[in-house]
Amino acid sequence: MSDSKKFLMTYEGVKKLEEELEYLKTIKRVEIKEKIKVARGYGDLSENAEYDEAKNEQAFVEGRIAQLENMLRNASVVDEADISTDKVSVGSKVKVKDFEFDEELELLIVGSAEANPMESKISNESPVGKALIGRKVGEIVEVPVPDGVNKYEILEIKSA
Repeated sequence: MSDSKKFLMTYEGVKKLEEELEYLKTIKRVEIKEKIKVARGYGDLSENAEYDEAKNEQAFVEGRIAQLENMLRNASVVDEADISTDKVSVGSKVKVKDFEFDEELELLIVGSAEANPMESKISNESPVGKALIGRKVGEIVEVPVPDGVNKYEILEIKSA
């Protein structure tokens, strides 16, 4: 597996990852170290649930730190000056009409590393993101989904 994948990100996305990395390295590591120290005081480690839990948490945090460092090392930041309002690109805020639900949505197109559908941040690699990239205001986009096709009309494009 190659770790050299480039992660397309917005400046805001890079900042969030840097903040999470700093928190994990400075605060979370210390908390876990203390949990392990306390759990060791309970005696026999072979039957010590607190120790096992703390070690598992430590492994998870160290894995996340490695993942964040890799993402930041391979981040390609989208320059806000390069975000066009003529066509959809990473960093664009797009207002679309969803024909299925007959409603307007505002979506922020981001790289896969910072996608969060609950915050209307969709990845440029997702089916909807791929379909919107490069399109212009007024275009109707059809996106294949498991139960058919969703249609969206692009109403407005802004830089985020």
